Amino acid sequence: MKSIKNLVVVLALSVTAFAASAADLSSAPTSDMQKMGVVSVSGATTLDGLEARVAAKAEQAGASSYRIISTTGNNRMHATAELYK
Repeated sequence: MKSIKNLVVVLALSVTAFAASAADLSSAPTSDMQKMGVVSVSGATTLDGLEARVAAKAEQAGASSYRIISTTGNNRMHATAELYK
């Protein structure tokens, strides 16, 4: 039971930390946005780490939103995402 409580606390803190770092960049494009390209990232060991890498690459490209369209891997993950402006 203690493990479950600890897991819930860790997950809540992780979500809060990620939300704070990606406050200006949305991962849900709207219908009025235009696709501006596709990016690929790799090397993360978790899905959260993979999404953080996509968000960083999208921000560098000047995108206002992104949509992850594929993920693969076990210990070394890879993702492809569409960028929108």
